[in-house]
Amino acid sequence: MIRGIVVACACGEVYELRPEYAGRLVECAVCSRHLRVGSPPRVSAGGEPAFDRDAFLLRERILTITSKYEVQAADGAPILYVERPTYLFRTILAFLAGTVAASLTLVWMTLVVRWLRLDLGGALIILAGLAPATFLVVSMSLRPLRHVTIYRNESRGEILLRVRQDQRWAVLTRTYTVMTVANETLARLRKRYVHNIIRKRWYVEAPTGPVVALAIEESIVLSLLRRVLGSLFGLLRTNFVLVRPDGTVLG
Repeated sequence: MIRGIVVACACGEVYELRPEYAGRLVECAVCSRHLRVGSPPRVSAGGEPAFDRDAFLLRERILTITSKYEVQAADGAPILYVERPTYLFRTILAFLAGTVAASLTLVWMTLVVRWLRLDLGGALIILAGLAPATFLVVSMSLRPLRHVTIYRNESRGEILLRVRQDQRWAVLTRTYTVMTVANETLARLRKRYVHNIIRKRWYVEAPTGPVVALAIEESIVLSLLRRVLGSLFGLLRTNFVLVRPDGTVLG
């Protein structure tokens, strides 16, 4: 006689399932938690079962000022809702401040050049580099940080995770810190702009520093096409593969 696999849910329900269910995700009939059959529970964010899945569908809403995403299960059922505010008014003010600072720099440098009677050609080269640099530094320094908030659903009544942007501006590398509602650091996300030129990838680091996983665009051909054509109204979709540093596929 073949013995079944016993699965116990946190709500107290216990199920005995056939061996062919080993490794699958099933739903508790009482509390709707997702349970992994025949394997110990995974370490998920805050113990939240919504994150214990092999596949996620991320759908971005267009024609919105704030970046909004619906996270769905493989069958299309909604499981999470994500928002990343744009802060349009504050961003415009930052760009205006950068423009004013660059203009004042041009005026000041022009007066200095005339007062010192410097060579006009060399002065123009200096001005051509200094003004854009002033605009970039001032505007990016004043732009608000755009943190990401992950909610249980679109009502935004319950926050599950926060992803904090660590730097206002970055040249080669940008990092984000994944935190629970209780401000416990779960991981750090890192992207390197040089790698993203050809194929996007995210490094998932443990709070102590080592890389524990990577998210890499699955198709390098589609990745290059998206660099040139954009999403092409949703026709060029992006699939990411989650892997361990040794190449083992996670999802």
